[in-house]
Amino acid sequence: MGRLNLLEETRFEKLPVSVFPDASTASIAVAKRIADLIREKQKKGEQAVLGLATGSTPVKVYSELVRLHKEEGLSFQNVVTFNLDEYYPMQPDSAQSYVTFMRKKLFDHVDIKEENINIPDGNLKLEDIPEFCINYEQKISDFGGIDLQILGIGRTGHIGFNEPGSAPNSGTRLVTLNDLTRRDASHDFGSKENVPTKAITMGVGTIFKAREIILMASGEKKAEIIKKTVEGNISADVPATYLQLSDNVEVILDTNAASLLTRFDTPWLVKDCDWDDRKFVKKAVVWLAQKVEKPILKLTEDDYNNNGMAELATIKGPVYNINIDIFNQLQHTITGWPGGKPNADDSQRPERAIPARKRSIIFSPHPDDDVISMGGTFIRLADQGHEVHVAYQTSGNTAVWDDDALRFIEFTTDFLKVEGMDTSKMEALYSKARNFIANKKPNQLDIEEILTVKGLIRKGEAIAGARFAGLPDERIHFQNLPFYLKSKGSGQVDYEEDIRQTMDLLQSVKPHQIFAAGDFADPHGTHKVCFDIIYEALCRLRKTEAWTKDCWLWLYRGAWHEFEIHEIEMAVPLSPQEVLRKRYAIFKHQSQKDIPVYPGDDEREFWVRAEDRTRETAQLYDKLGMAEYESIEAFVRWKFDEEA
Repeated sequence: MGRLNLLEETRFEKLPVSVFPDASTASIAVAKRIADLIREKQKKGEQAVLGLATGSTPVKVYSELVRLHKEEGLSFQNVVTFNLDEYYPMQPDSAQSYVTFMRKKLFDHVDIKEENINIPDGNLKLEDIPEFCINYEQKISDFGGIDLQILGIGRTGHIGFNEPGSAPNSGTRLVTLNDLTRRDASHDFGSKENVPTKAITMGVGTIFKAREIILMASGEKKAEIIKKTVEGNISADVPATYLQLSDNVEVILDTNAASLLTRFDTPWLVKDCDWDDRKFVKKAVVWLAQKVEKPILKLTEDDYNNNGMAELATIKGPVYNINIDIFNQLQHTITGWPGGKPNADDSQRPERAIPARKRSIIFSPHPDDDVISMGGTFIRLADQGHEVHVAYQTSGNTAVWDDDALRFIEFTTDFLKVEGMDTSKMEALYSKARNFIANKKPNQLDIEEILTVKGLIRKGEAIAGARFAGLPDERIHFQNLPFYLKSKGSGQVDYEEDIRQTMDLLQSVKPHQIFAAGDFADPHGTHKVCFDIIYEALCRLRKTEAWTKDCWLWLYRGAWHEFEIHEIEMAVPLSPQEVLRKRYAIFKHQSQKDIPVYPGDDEREFWVRAEDRTRETAQLYDKLGMAEYESIEAFVRWKFDEEA
């Protein structure tokens, strides 16, 4: 019976999928599969031939393999590896090359034989590539083919560098990279312009010859392409869908990457559900209203019955009562008082009325996330008399253009001249900075002097934005958490100092409210790290500090994407005038206007993104039958285990 239920739950899935609680657990499971294969081959006196991938997805797999080698004696003496791809052109000793990646993550830490390592050569002459590709294929065949092929997946649906348009029988070849693929790689290269336009990759047909294929993905950013790959039709537009043609594939995901699969996202379409969870009912009804394009109060029994929700209508009906309940839940998220409304009944409000004047602290991962993501709420909290603090967690000094840094040094030098002061030190700094920038390599970390200038640029902008929002200078805090630059240098980061510094700030303010970035789809990862630091600091403080029991943690988004409507627990509406004030606060961050250094895959300016997203949220509320607002900023409350 259990197997029949599972088959029903997964009936939309055209590939076998295994889902693990998190990326680490999934990676350990994959590493065990690889280790078991290596040991099995060793017993037979055979070589284990592995197809390996690069990128963030397999890093934890390689880390676990290194651990197994060092702590449990796993030998790689009988292992032969073939990597999927390499940028072209690419020097093998370049920081961005996959040769460097594989050595740092795996090969330099295990006992694999040098002659058994095979990676496409990105340093070939163009005319030599076709022959190299033929020989690469032949070498795989000479070793009896690949036993186990590890794959990641790009947001275009590429496997290896087989971009949209690739044929299912394609072999190893030179390809042109998709623009989205290059944008995703831009952070490693300093900018998209520095990312090679081509790569040498194994073909889809080459991958298919492996006796076993594991496709791995983790994180929300991969959820959409995973749904297309696993549940969509086979299409050259999504090359990963070709895997549906193979009988030797398994897809291994963490819960975030699997979140949009039907059995997790809309489970009522494939199985009976527990309709006693009001949040689950809310998600289902909001989904139904959006699907049939009706306000919630206009949903009918036929709408429920014809869209997979007959069970809900039967168990919790009549449907109008369900509609009223969900309508009221959504209505109660809307408040013009993000710090709580004084002297009001707060039983149906998202925030407490008491204390009437709250201490609030807004944590901003970068120096502009506060005003971009929740600038309207920031201003309203200050206007309504709360003691608002803002904490800029990182300097953001890697996200300033080089010519801006030079311009500020020039300005300072000229100012000193006007004032009749000594300019020799500034002129020496300017000369040093210009010489460094002229010879700077892609993604090379700036020298300390330039980082200082860039940090001061962003600090000045942040102060201007916070002052505009209504904060006195003594409530503007610059943490400059050390992980930020450490992670861009050696990569070896101990977060203890970051956590201690955050604990000290929280202890000094003792806030009733904390606003933290919950935008974990930030393509550079800083938002998630910053949240983890806050979370750990709070967990430690909650063991001893009584004030923490009355402190609520609110998450905001907006810089990269927004919360789903059913997730929102506090919706702060903004008038047209408030939207304009928020825009002016964002404009204080001049170094991030027009074309920022790291724009991600959204070409709009940050203020345009912010306005569009908050306007879209307001429009969704309107379509569901709520009042019509200009914009809405959305928040979700993070509940600790004892509060959940």
